[in-house]
Amino acid sequence: MELTSCAWCHATPLYQAYHDTEWGRPVRDEQKMFEFLLLETFQAGLSWITILNKRENFREVFHGFDPMQVANMSIEDVEKALQNPGIIRHRGKIQAAINNAQCVLQMHERGRSLVEFFWSYVKYEPQINRWESLDQLPAKTPLAETISKELKKLGFKFVGPTTIYAHMQATGMVNDHLVTCPQHQVICASYK
Repeated sequence: MELTSCAWCHATPLYQAYHDTEWGRPVRDEQKMFEFLLLETFQAGLSWITILNKRENFREVFHGFDPMQVANMSIEDVEKALQNPGIIRHRGKIQAAINNAQCVLQMHERGRSLVEFFWSYVKYEPQINRWESLDQLPAKTPLAETISKELKKLGFKFVGPTTIYAHMQATGMVNDHLVTCPQHQVICASYK
C-alpha cells in the first residue's frame, strides 16, 4: 500500500506541518488541551485553516491560552479583541472563551483537570480508527455527543458534538489519520 498524507492537509505548508506534527497526537498538557478547546470553539462554522492562520494572534489575545488569565479578561479586553482583525471577531465566541476558562478553573477547584475530564471518556487510551477515505470520517459520534452534553452541564459554551469530535481528533483521543497516511502508523507506534 502506498502511503500518502491525508488529503485535507495539502493546502499550505502550515497545514501540512500541523497535520504532520500535531493533529492526532495525544495531548496530556492542561494548557495545550485548553488551547485546542478554545481554538475549536472559534472554528465552529469556519475552516480549520482559517483558525490555524490566526493561531498566533489568538495566542496573543488569549494570554498564551492560560486559563487563569483568560478567565480574568475584562469587558475592555473583549472590546479590544473585537477590534483585532488577527482573530475571529465574534463577541459570543470571545465571551465563550472567557466563560469556558472560568469553567476550567471551577474544574480545578474540584480537583479535576480538563485533560482528565476528556481522557476519562476513552479510558485514557486513544481510540484507533482505520479509515480508508476521508468520506468515512464522521463529523460527530455518540461519544462526542455525550461529552458535549456533559460540558454544557458544567457551563461550557460553543461545545456542540461536531466541535467536540474535532477536539478529540486534534488532541489524539482518536487517531483519525487515514490508514494510508504515514502519520497513522507513527502515532500508533508512539502508544507503545
